[in-house]
Amino acid sequence: MISRTTYRLTMTAATLALAGCAIGPDYVRPATPLPASYADATASEQATVNARWWTLFGDATLDQLVDKALQNNADLRLAIARVEQADAVAREAGASFFPEITGIAGGSNTQASTKTAIYNSALPRIRNSRSASLSTSYELDLWGRVRRANEAAKATQLATTYARDSVRLSVAGLVTSTYLGLRAVDVQLQMTAATLKSREESLKLVNTRIDAGLSAPVDGLQAATALSAAQAQQADLTRQRALAEHQLALLTGDPSLKVAAGDLRPLPLPPQPPAGLPADLVAARPDIRQAEQELVAANAGIGIAKAGYFPRLSLTASLGSESKALSDLFSAGSGTWALGLGALMPILDFGRTSARVDQAKAVNQQSLIAWQNALAVAYKEVRDALVSLREDATADSAQQSRVDNAARVLAIVEKRYAAGHAGYLEVLDAQRSHNEAAIAAISARQARLIASVDLFKALGGGWQSEAAR
Repeated sequence: MISRTTYRLTMTAATLALAGCAIGPDYVRPATPLPASYADATASEQATVNARWWTLFGDATLDQLVDKALQNNADLRLAIARVEQADAVAREAGASFFPEITGIAGGSNTQASTKTAIYNSALPRIRNSRSASLSTSYELDLWGRVRRANEAAKATQLATTYARDSVRLSVAGLVTSTYLGLRAVDVQLQMTAATLKSREESLKLVNTRIDAGLSAPVDGLQAATALSAAQAQQADLTRQRALAEHQLALLTGDPSLKVAAGDLRPLPLPPQPPAGLPADLVAARPDIRQAEQELVAANAGIGIAKAGYFPRLSLTASLGSESKALSDLFSAGSGTWALGLGALMPILDFGRTSARVDQAKAVNQQSLIAWQNALAVAYKEVRDALVSLREDATADSAQQSRVDNAARVLAIVEKRYAAGHAGYLEVLDAQRSHNEAAIAAISARQARLIASVDLFKALGGGWQSEAAR
Protein backbone atom coordinates (compact mmCIF):
# COMPACT_ATOMS: atom_id res chain seq x y z
CA MET A 1 0.00 0.00 0.00
CA ILE A 2 1.00 3.63 -0.40
CA SER A 3 2.67 4.97 2.73
CA ARG A 4 0.77 7.63 4.67
CA THR A 5 3.64 10.10 4.30
CA THR A 6 3.72 9.76 0.51
CA TYR A 7 -0.07 9.93 0.29
CA ARG A 8 -0.30 13.06 2.44
CA LEU A 9 2.51 14.75 0.54
CA THR A 10 0.88 13.99 -2.78
CA MET A 11 -2.57 15.15 -1.69
CA THR A 12 -1.14 18.34 -0.20
CA ALA A 13 0.67 19.16 -3.45
CA ALA A 14 -2.43 18.44 -5.52
CA THR A 15 -4.55 20.70 -3.27
CA LEU A 16 -2.04 23.51 -3.59
CA ALA A 17 -2.02 23.08 -7.35
CA LEU A 18 -5.78 23.50 -7.50
CA ALA A 19 -5.88 26.47 -5.15
CA GLY A 20 -2.74 28.23 -6.31
CA CYS A 21 -2.79 31.68 -7.87
CA ALA A 22 -1.09 32.46 -11.14
CA ILE A 23 2.11 34.46 -10.80
CA GLY A 24 2.34 37.69 -12.79
CA PRO A 25 -0.11 40.49 -13.64
CA ASP A 26 -3.64 39.75 -14.83
CA TYR A 27 -4.47 41.47 -18.11
CA VAL A 28 -6.45 44.70 -17.91
CA ARG A 29 -7.19 46.56 -21.14
CA PRO A 30 -5.41 49.94 -21.11
CA ALA A 31 -7.43 53.10 -21.57
CA THR A 32 -8.16 53.86 -25.22
CA PRO A 33 -6.38 57.12 -26.17
CA LEU A 34 -9.12 58.30 -28.55
CA PRO A 35 -11.70 61.12 -28.51
CA ALA A 36 -15.38 60.28 -28.14
CA SER A 37 -16.31 60.71 -31.80
CA TYR A 38 -15.06 61.79 -35.23
CA ALA A 39 -15.54 65.49 -35.85
CA ASP A 40 -15.09 64.89 -39.60
CA ALA A 41 -18.25 62.78 -39.91
CA THR A 42 -21.02 64.58 -41.81
CA ALA A 43 -24.68 64.62 -40.86
CA SER A 44 -26.63 61.91 -42.68
CA GLU A 45 -29.39 59.41 -42.25
CA GLN A 46 -28.47 56.77 -39.67
CA ALA A 47 -27.23 53.63 -41.42
CA THR A 48 -25.32 50.47 -40.61
CA VAL A 49 -22.98 48.51 -42.84
CA ASN A 50 -22.54 44.76 -42.50
CA ALA A 51 -19.42 42.71 -43.12
CA ARG A 52 -20.22 42.28 -46.85
CA TRP A 53 -20.02 46.02 -47.43
CA TRP A 54 -18.95 45.69 -51.08
CA THR A 55 -22.47 44.48 -51.96
CA LEU A 56 -23.65 48.07 -51.39
CA PHE A 57 -22.32 48.91 -54.86
CA GLY A 58 -24.97 46.62 -56.35
CA ASP A 59 -22.60 45.09 -58.90
CA ALA A 60 -22.94 41.32 -59.41
CA THR A 61 -19.54 41.08 -61.09
CA LEU A 62 -17.87 42.79 -58.14
CA ASP A 63 -19.65 40.46 -55.71
CA GLN A 64 -18.42 37.43 -57.66
CA LEU A 65 -14.85 38.72 -57.79
CA VAL A 66 -14.70 39.41 -54.04
CA ASP A 67 -16.21 36.02 -53.19
CA LYS A 68 -13.74 34.33 -55.51
CA ALA A 69 -10.82 36.18 -53.93
CA LEU A 70 -11.97 35.26 -50.41
CA GLN A 71 -11.88 31.61 -51.47
CA ASN A 72 -8.73 31.47 -53.58
CA ASN A 73 -6.43 34.34 -52.64
CA ALA A 74 -2.97 33.03 -51.74
CA ASP A 75 -2.35 35.50 -48.91
CA LEU A 76 -5.68 34.61 -47.34
CA ARG A 77 -5.09 30.86 -47.67
CA LEU A 78 -1.72 31.37 -45.98
CA ALA A 79 -3.39 33.28 -43.14
CA ILE A 80 -5.94 30.47 -42.73
CA ALA A 81 -3.14 27.91 -42.50
CA ARG A 82 -1.52 30.00 -39.77
CA VAL A 83 -4.79 29.99 -37.85
CA GLU A 84 -4.90 26.21 -38.05
CA GLN A 85 -1.34 26.03 -36.74
CA ALA A 86 -2.08 28.43 -33.87
CA ASP A 87 -5.21 26.46 -33.00
CA ALA A 88 -3.15 23.28 -32.75
CA VAL A 89 -0.59 25.04 -30.54
CA ALA A 90 -3.39 26.25 -28.25
CA ARG A 91 -4.80 22.73 -27.99
CA GLU A 92 -1.36 21.42 -27.12
CA ALA A 93 -1.00 24.07 -24.40
CA GLY A 94 -4.42 23.18 -23.01
CA ALA A 95 -3.42 19.52 -22.79
CA SER A 96 -0.75 20.51 -20.25
CA PHE A 97 -3.50 20.74 -17.62
CA PHE A 98 -3.87 16.96 -17.76
CA PRO A 99 -1.41 14.15 -17.03
CA GLU A 100 0.25 12.27 -19.85
CA ILE A 101 -0.14 8.50 -19.54
CA THR A 102 2.26 6.19 -21.36
CA GLY A 103 2.34 2.43 -21.67
CA ILE A 104 5.55 0.41 -21.43
CA ALA A 105 6.04 -3.28 -22.24
CA GLY A 106 9.23 -5.26 -22.53
CA GLY A 107 11.03 -8.53 -22.12
CA SER A 108 14.64 -9.60 -21.73
CA ASN A 109 16.79 -12.75 -21.43
CA THR A 110 20.05 -12.23 -19.54
CA GLN A 111 22.95 -14.64 -19.07
CA ALA A 112 25.20 -13.99 -16.07
CA SER A 113 28.95 -14.55 -16.14
CA THR A 114 30.32 -17.38 -13.95
CA LYS A 115 33.73 -15.72 -13.73
CA THR A 116 32.82 -12.81 -11.49
CA ALA A 117 33.07 -12.51 -7.76
CA ILE A 118 29.39 -11.71 -7.43
CA TYR A 119 28.17 -14.77 -9.34
CA ASN A 120 25.66 -16.71 -7.27
CA SER A 121 25.51 -20.35 -8.30
CA ALA A 122 22.24 -20.78 -6.40
CA LEU A 123 20.50 -18.64 -9.00
CA PRO A 124 19.89 -19.68 -12.58
CA ARG A 125 22.59 -18.41 -14.93
CA ILE A 126 20.05 -17.38 -17.58
CA ARG A 127 17.35 -15.10 -16.24
CA ASN A 128 14.15 -14.07 -17.98
CA SER A 129 12.14 -10.92 -17.30
CA ARG A 130 8.78 -9.80 -18.68
CA SER A 131 7.06 -6.53 -17.74
CA ALA A 132 4.13 -4.28 -18.60
CA SER A 133 3.17 -1.02 -16.96
CA LEU A 134 1.41 2.31 -17.22
CA SER A 135 3.19 5.45 -16.08
CA THR A 136 2.21 9.07 -15.76
CA SER A 137 3.86 12.38 -15.03
CA TYR A 138 2.02 15.55 -14.09
CA GLU A 139 3.34 19.01 -13.30
CA LEU A 140 1.60 20.53 -10.29
CA ASP A 141 0.90 24.07 -11.44
CA LEU A 142 1.35 25.73 -8.04
CA TRP A 143 2.51 29.06 -9.42
CA GLY A 144 0.39 29.25 -12.55
CA ARG A 145 3.16 28.74 -15.09
CA VAL A 146 1.05 26.30 -17.09
CA ARG A 147 -2.02 28.55 -16.78
CA ARG A 148 -0.09 31.54 -18.06
CA ALA A 149 1.35 29.49 -20.91
CA ASN A 150 -2.16 28.37 -21.84
CA GLU A 151 -3.37 31.98 -21.61
CA ALA A 152 -0.58 33.09 -23.94
CA ALA A 153 -1.31 30.29 -26.42
CA LYS A 154 -5.02 31.16 -26.54
CA ALA A 155 -4.23 34.85 -27.05
CA THR A 156 -1.80 34.00 -29.84
CA GLN A 157 -4.44 31.82 -31.46
CA LEU A 158 -6.94 34.70 -31.33
CA ALA A 159 -4.34 37.12 -32.67
CA THR A 160 -3.75 34.81 -35.62
CA THR A 161 -7.49 34.60 -36.23
CA TYR A 162 -7.75 38.39 -36.27
CA ALA A 163 -4.73 38.54 -38.59
CA ARG A 164 -6.68 36.32 -40.98
CA ASP A 165 -9.70 38.63 -40.72
CA SER A 166 -7.44 41.60 -41.42
CA VAL A 167 -6.18 39.90 -44.58
CA ARG A 168 -9.79 39.20 -45.60
CA LEU A 169 -10.64 42.88 -45.17
CA SER A 170 -7.57 43.97 -47.13
CA VAL A 171 -8.25 41.52 -49.96
CA ALA A 172 -11.90 42.59 -50.23
CA GLY A 173 -10.84 46.24 -50.22
CA LEU A 174 -8.13 45.78 -52.82
CA VAL A 175 -10.41 43.80 -55.13
CA THR A 176 -13.11 46.47 -54.83
CA SER A 177 -10.73 49.39 -55.40
CA THR A 178 -9.08 47.67 -58.36
CA TYR A 179 -12.47 46.83 -59.86
CA LEU A 180 -13.66 50.42 -59.50
CA GLY A 181 -10.47 51.58 -61.19
CA LEU A 182 -11.05 49.14 -64.04
CA ARG A 183 -14.62 50.34 -64.47
CA ALA A 184 -13.41 53.96 -64.52
CA VAL A 185 -10.96 53.08 -67.28
CA ASP A 186 -13.77 51.37 -69.19
CA VAL A 187 -15.75 54.62 -69.21
CA GLN A 188 -12.68 56.63 -70.16
CA LEU A 189 -12.04 54.21 -73.03
CA GLN A 190 -15.61 54.74 -74.23
CA MET A 191 -15.09 58.49 -74.12
CA THR A 192 -11.74 58.24 -75.85
CA ALA A 193 -13.25 56.08 -78.60
CA ALA A 194 -15.90 58.75 -79.16
CA THR A 195 -13.19 61.42 -79.16
CA LEU A 196 -11.18 59.42 -81.71
CA LYS A 197 -14.19 59.16 -83.99
CA SER A 198 -14.82 62.89 -83.62
CA ARG A 199 -11.17 63.71 -84.33
CA GLU A 200 -11.17 61.53 -87.44
CA GLU A 201 -14.30 63.24 -88.73
CA SER A 202 -12.81 66.64 -87.88
CA LEU A 203 -9.65 65.80 -89.81
CA LYS A 204 -11.72 64.85 -92.87
CA LEU A 205 -13.77 68.03 -92.54
CA VAL A 206 -10.68 70.21 -92.19
CA ASN A 207 -9.02 68.60 -95.20
CA THR A 208 -12.18 69.23 -97.21
CA ARG A 209 -12.17 72.88 -96.14
CA ILE A 210 -8.46 73.14 -97.00
CA ASP A 211 -9.11 71.71 -100.48
CA ALA A 212 -11.90 74.25 -100.90
CA GLY A 213 -9.63 77.08 -99.78
CA LEU A 214 -11.72 77.75 -96.68
CA SER A 215 -9.05 76.74 -94.13
CA ALA A 216 -5.30 77.08 -93.88
CA PRO A 217 -3.03 73.99 -94.15
CA VAL A 218 -1.97 74.50 -90.53
CA ASP A 219 -5.51 73.56 -89.50
CA GLY A 220 -4.93 70.13 -91.01
CA LEU A 221 -1.71 69.67 -89.05
CA GLN A 222 -3.46 70.70 -85.85
CA ALA A 223 -6.30 68.24 -86.50
CA ALA A 224 -3.83 65.41 -87.20
CA THR A 225 -1.94 66.23 -84.00
CA ALA A 226 -5.16 66.10 -81.99
CA LEU A 227 -6.00 62.72 -83.54
CA SER A 228 -2.57 61.33 -82.61
CA ALA A 229 -3.00 62.58 -79.03
CA ALA A 230 -6.33 60.74 -78.76
CA GLN A 231 -4.74 57.57 -80.14
CA ALA A 232 -1.95 57.79 -77.57
CA GLN A 233 -4.50 58.35 -74.81
CA GLN A 234 -6.42 55.27 -75.93
CA ALA A 235 -3.26 53.14 -75.88
CA ASP A 236 -2.40 54.29 -72.35
CA LEU A 237 -5.92 53.56 -71.09
CA THR A 238 -5.82 50.12 -72.71
CA ARG A 239 -2.59 49.44 -70.85
CA GLN A 240 -4.12 50.59 -67.56
CA ARG A 241 -7.10 48.29 -68.05
CA ALA A 242 -4.90 45.29 -68.77
CA LEU A 243 -2.86 45.92 -65.61
CA ALA A 244 -6.02 46.22 -63.50
CA GLU A 245 -7.35 42.98 -64.95
CA HIS A 246 -4.03 41.26 -64.20
CA GLN A 247 -4.22 42.52 -60.62
CA LEU A 248 -7.72 41.09 -60.23
CA ALA A 249 -6.51 37.79 -61.68
CA LEU A 250 -3.79 37.64 -59.03
CA LEU A 251 -6.13 38.59 -56.20
CA THR A 252 -8.75 36.01 -57.19
CA GLY A 253 -6.23 33.26 -57.87
CA ASP A 254 -7.46 32.92 -61.48
CA PRO A 255 -4.63 33.64 -63.97
CA SER A 256 -7.02 33.40 -66.93
CA LEU A 257 -9.53 35.88 -65.51
CA LYS A 258 -11.24 38.15 -68.03
CA VAL A 259 -13.57 40.95 -66.95
CA ALA A 260 -16.07 42.20 -69.50
CA ALA A 261 -16.24 45.94 -70.13
CA GLY A 262 -18.65 47.84 -67.92
CA ASP A 263 -19.53 51.28 -66.63
CA LEU A 264 -18.71 53.03 -63.37
CA ARG A 265 -21.46 55.63 -63.58
CA PRO A 266 -24.51 53.46 -62.71
CA LEU A 267 -22.95 52.30 -59.43
CA PRO A 268 -24.80 53.77 -56.43
CA LEU A 269 -23.07 55.84 -53.79
CA PRO A 270 -22.83 53.94 -50.47
CA PRO A 271 -24.55 55.44 -47.41
CA GLN A 272 -22.83 58.27 -45.60
CA PRO A 273 -21.66 57.65 -42.02
CA PRO A 274 -23.82 59.28 -39.34
CA ALA A 275 -22.70 62.39 -37.50
CA GLY A 276 -21.14 61.66 -34.14
CA LEU A 277 -19.64 58.39 -35.37
CA PRO A 278 -18.07 56.81 -32.24
CA ALA A 279 -14.29 56.90 -32.40
CA ASP A 280 -13.93 53.66 -30.46
CA LEU A 281 -15.45 51.72 -33.38
CA VAL A 282 -11.89 51.27 -34.63
CA ALA A 283 -11.27 49.00 -31.64
CA ALA A 284 -13.31 46.40 -33.51
CA ARG A 285 -10.92 46.43 -36.47
CA PRO A 286 -9.25 43.02 -36.83
CA ASP A 287 -5.74 44.49 -36.80
CA ILE A 288 -6.54 46.33 -33.54
CA ARG A 289 -7.91 43.15 -32.00
CA GLN A 290 -4.84 41.30 -33.20
CA ALA A 291 -2.57 43.87 -31.52
CA GLU A 292 -4.53 43.58 -28.28
CA GLN A 293 -4.33 39.79 -28.21
CA GLU A 294 -0.59 40.05 -28.80
CA LEU A 295 -0.54 42.34 -25.76
CA VAL A 296 -2.49 39.73 -23.77
CA ALA A 297 0.03 37.06 -24.75
CA ALA A 298 2.95 39.32 -23.82
CA ASN A 299 1.35 40.09 -20.46
CA ALA A 300 1.02 36.35 -19.77
CA GLY A 301 4.68 35.97 -20.70
CA ILE A 302 5.62 37.98 -17.61
CA GLY A 303 3.92 35.39 -15.41
CA ILE A 304 5.64 32.56 -17.25
CA ALA A 305 9.02 34.19 -16.67
CA LYS A 306 8.33 34.96 -13.00
CA ALA A 307 7.33 31.35 -12.36
CA GLY A 308 11.01 30.55 -12.89
CA TYR A 309 11.72 31.95 -9.42
CA PHE A 310 9.74 29.10 -7.83
CA PRO A 311 10.21 25.32 -7.76
CA ARG A 312 8.52 23.12 -10.34
CA LEU A 313 6.79 20.19 -8.66
CA SER A 314 5.90 17.06 -10.58
CA LEU A 315 3.93 14.00 -9.58
CA THR A 316 4.96 10.66 -11.07
CA ALA A 317 3.19 7.32 -10.78
CA SER A 318 3.34 3.90 -12.36
CA LEU A 319 1.29 0.73 -12.16
CA GLY A 320 2.19 -2.56 -13.78
CA SER A 321 3.36 -6.14 -13.40
CA GLU A 322 6.62 -8.06 -13.79
CA SER A 323 7.46 -11.77 -14.00
CA LYS A 324 9.96 -14.29 -15.35
CA ALA A 325 7.49 -15.97 -17.66
CA LEU A 326 5.02 -14.30 -19.92
CA SER A 327 2.27 -16.61 -18.64
CA ASP A 328 2.74 -15.25 -15.11
CA LEU A 329 2.80 -11.57 -16.12
CA PHE A 330 -0.69 -10.84 -14.81
CA SER A 331 -0.88 -13.50 -12.10
CA ALA A 332 -1.20 -12.79 -8.39
CA GLY A 333 1.92 -11.33 -6.85
CA SER A 334 3.32 -9.89 -10.11
CA GLY A 335 1.94 -6.38 -9.57
CA THR A 336 4.20 -3.34 -9.14
CA TRP A 337 3.51 0.32 -8.39
CA ALA A 338 5.40 3.48 -7.70
CA LEU A 339 4.38 6.98 -6.63
CA GLY A 340 6.71 9.92 -6.34
CA LEU A 341 6.87 13.66 -5.96
CA GLY A 342 9.80 15.60 -7.41
CA ALA A 343 10.89 19.20 -7.19
CA LEU A 344 13.14 21.23 -9.46
CA MET A 345 14.27 24.26 -7.50
CA PRO A 346 16.42 27.11 -8.80
CA ILE A 347 19.30 27.73 -6.41
CA LEU A 348 21.80 29.93 -8.23
CA ASP A 349 21.29 30.99 -11.85
CA PHE A 350 23.43 34.16 -11.88
CA GLY A 351 20.50 36.39 -12.90
CA ARG A 352 19.11 34.24 -15.73
CA THR A 353 15.55 34.27 -14.39
CA SER A 354 15.67 38.00 -13.68
CA ALA A 355 16.89 38.58 -17.22
CA ARG A 356 14.00 36.52 -18.60
CA VAL A 357 11.53 38.55 -16.52
CA ASP A 358 13.04 41.79 -17.82
CA GLN A 359 12.81 40.46 -21.38
CA ALA A 360 9.14 39.58 -20.87
CA LYS A 361 8.42 43.04 -19.46
CA ALA A 362 10.16 44.65 -22.42
CA VAL A 363 8.15 42.54 -24.87
CA ASN A 364 4.97 43.55 -23.03
CA GLN A 365 5.93 47.22 -23.29
CA GLN A 366 6.59 46.80 -27.02
CA SER A 367 3.19 45.15 -27.47
CA LEU A 368 1.51 47.98 -25.55
CA ILE A 369 3.16 50.60 -27.75
CA ALA A 370 2.25 48.62 -30.87
CA TRP A 371 -1.41 48.45 -29.76
CA GLN A 372 -1.51 52.17 -28.97
CA ASN A 373 0.11 53.00 -32.31
CA ALA A 374 -2.32 50.72 -34.15
CA LEU A 375 -5.19 52.64 -32.56
CA ALA A 376 -3.65 55.97 -33.53
CA VAL A 377 -3.07 54.83 -37.12
CA ALA A 378 -6.62 53.49 -37.35
CA TYR A 379 -8.05 56.76 -36.02
CA LYS A 380 -5.98 58.69 -38.55
CA GLU A 381 -7.10 56.42 -41.41
CA VAL A 382 -10.76 56.92 -40.49
CA ARG A 383 -10.34 60.70 -40.33
CA ASP A 384 -8.53 60.67 -43.68
CA ALA A 385 -11.31 58.62 -45.25
CA LEU A 386 -14.02 60.90 -43.82
CA VAL A 387 -12.29 64.00 -45.17
CA SER A 388 -11.73 62.33 -48.55
CA LEU A 389 -15.37 61.25 -48.67
CA ARG A 390 -16.58 64.78 -47.96
CA GLU A 391 -14.20 66.60 -50.29
CA ASP A 392 -14.45 64.03 -53.08
CA ALA A 393 -18.22 64.49 -53.03
CA THR A 394 -17.70 68.23 -53.54
CA ALA A 395 -15.17 67.57 -56.30
CA ASP A 396 -17.53 65.11 -57.99
CA SER A 397 -20.29 67.72 -58.19
CA ALA A 398 -17.86 70.38 -59.40
CA GLN A 399 -16.48 68.12 -62.12
CA GLN A 400 -19.99 67.36 -63.39
CA SER A 401 -20.63 71.10 -63.67
CA ARG A 402 -17.31 71.46 -65.48
CA VAL A 403 -18.34 68.82 -68.04
CA ASP A 404 -21.69 70.54 -68.67
CA ASN A 405 -20.05 73.93 -69.14
CA ALA A 406 -17.30 72.51 -71.38
CA ALA A 407 -19.95 70.84 -73.56
CA ARG A 408 -21.77 74.15 -73.98
CA VAL A 409 -18.54 75.94 -74.92
CA LEU A 410 -17.67 73.23 -77.45
CA ALA A 411 -21.09 73.47 -79.10
CA ILE A 412 -20.79 77.25 -79.41
CA VAL A 413 -17.23 77.13 -80.81
CA GLU A 414 -18.13 74.45 -83.37
CA LYS A 415 -20.99 76.64 -84.62
CA ARG A 416 -18.66 79.65 -84.81
CA TYR A 417 -16.09 77.62 -86.77
CA ALA A 418 -18.72 76.33 -89.20
CA ALA A 419 -19.79 79.93 -89.79
CA GLY A 420 -16.21 81.03 -90.35
CA HIS A 421 -16.08 83.18 -87.21
CA ALA A 422 -13.47 81.09 -85.34
CA GLY A 423 -10.24 79.32 -86.19
CA TYR A 424 -9.76 75.57 -85.87
CA LEU A 425 -7.30 76.08 -83.01
CA GLU A 426 -10.21 77.42 -80.96
CA VAL A 427 -12.20 74.28 -81.78
CA LEU A 428 -9.31 72.05 -80.75
CA ASP A 429 -8.94 73.91 -77.49
CA ALA A 430 -12.67 73.49 -76.73
CA GLN A 431 -12.52 69.79 -77.64
CA ARG A 432 -9.49 69.27 -75.45
CA SER A 433 -11.16 71.06 -72.54
CA HIS A 434 -14.30 68.95 -72.89
CA ASN A 435 -12.32 65.70 -73.13
CA GLU A 436 -10.22 66.58 -70.09
CA ALA A 437 -13.33 67.54 -68.13
CA ALA A 438 -15.08 64.27 -69.00
CA ILE A 439 -12.04 62.18 -68.04
CA ALA A 440 -11.59 64.16 -64.81
CA ALA A 441 -15.27 63.70 -63.92
CA ILE A 442 -14.91 59.92 -64.12
CA SER A 443 -11.76 60.09 -62.01
CA ALA A 444 -13.63 62.20 -59.44
CA ARG A 445 -16.47 59.68 -59.25
CA GLN A 446 -13.93 56.87 -58.91
CA ALA A 447 -12.16 58.74 -56.08
CA ARG A 448 -15.49 59.29 -54.31
CA LEU A 449 -16.36 55.59 -54.48
CA ILE A 450 -12.89 54.52 -53.38
CA ALA A 451 -13.11 56.92 -50.42
CA SER A 452 -16.13 54.88 -49.32
CA VAL A 453 -14.07 51.71 -49.67
CA ASP A 454 -11.31 53.27 -47.59
CA LEU A 455 -13.81 54.19 -44.87
CA PHE A 456 -15.25 50.67 -44.79
CA LYS A 457 -11.74 49.26 -44.43
CA ALA A 458 -10.70 51.85 -41.84
CA LEU A 459 -13.70 50.98 -39.67
CA GLY A 460 -13.12 47.26 -40.02
CA GLY A 461 -16.06 46.68 -42.36
CA GLY A 462 -18.62 49.37 -41.56
CA TRP A 463 -19.97 51.52 -38.78
CA GLN A 464 -22.39 49.29 -36.92
CA SER A 465 -22.23 49.11 -33.15
CA GLU A 466 -20.05 46.63 -31.32
CA ALA A 467 -23.15 44.69 -30.23
CA ALA A 468 -24.18 44.22 -33.84
CA ARG A 469 -20.84 42.81 -34.94
